[in-house]
Amino acid sequence: MGLPRFDLAICADRVGTLRTDLGLCLQVEHGPEAMANADLIIVLPAEDGPLTLPVPVEEAIVDAHRRGAVIAAYCTGSFLLAGTGLLDGRRATTNWYLAAQLVRRHPAITVEPDVLYVDEGQVITGAGGAAGIDMCLHLLRREHGPAVSNAVAREGMVAPRHGSGHPQYLPSPSDAALTGTGDEADRLADLLAWARTRLHQPMTVNDLARQALMSSRTFARRFRAATGTTPYAWLAAQRLDRARELLETTDLSIQAITARVGFHSSNVLRAQFTKHHGVSPSAYRNAFQQGLRAPAHGMRSPRSDRLKEQK
Repeated sequence: MGLPRFDLAICADRVGTLRTDLGLCLQVEHGPEAMANADLIIVLPAEDGPLTLPVPVEEAIVDAHRRGAVIAAYCTGSFLLAGTGLLDGRRATTNWYLAAQLVRRHPAITVEPDVLYVDEGQVITGAGGAAGIDMCLHLLRREHGPAVSNAVAREGMVAPRHGSGHPQYLPSPSDAALTGTGDEADRLADLLAWARTRLHQPMTVNDLARQALMSSRTFARRFRAATGTTPYAWLAAQRLDRARELLETTDLSIQAITARVGFHSSNVLRAQFTKHHGVSPSAYRNAFQQGLRAPAHGMRSPRSDRLKEQK
């Protein structure tokens, strides 16, 4: 296809047959020494525990980083990478429901639970499993330009990502991800459901604290511990998620969407949307609609078919 070529090697602490957590058998032909000449190392997710690397693998990753290799990880792989110390003093992300755990286990890391990936230059981390695709497309775009990234996305039947370099934000955690005692988790879950139905109304952290029957200081502390983010960031993410949904599914004007999601003005919505998604609301809608009209390789878009059926 005229695209850059890559040499791919799968390595582990020992060679031989490895059974993945999905029950698939993988033939590993290389040990940690394969990382000695690698330009890019991706630490794959592991099962829930223990989230630690064998010493030879950890040493090989640290040595590769020291000589200038790019190190990437996503989902629980971010925990494995954190264990090497390479994320200390840096920003990082992981699957949203594991963010609070990553904060507790590695307090020297600034965890950003609401993004798909965090680019710290030589070290990059991604969120959940599918976010690994976004992370890799970002790496392609960063190293080889948007034309290569978009071509690979089309070949893989993945929606091409924008080329701004800004992180793309995830929907906020579901209520099932809340941590804490039963009564407190239930109270916060009820609060989040209540707030989602009132995004069009002005809401402050004090309003949320009163609804949760807590002082503002206690509420902010317990909210962060339970969700991995701040009340303000959660509320802003909810409004942006709703705005994105309305841009994709309705013909409402930007001004009407602004009113429905609770931003003070269209200018504020545009600024926040552009900051978090890298494109303006209008540009996002245009790109989304063009993607529905022109599926890759002339194939019909299943999502486009569903929209036609709904109409």
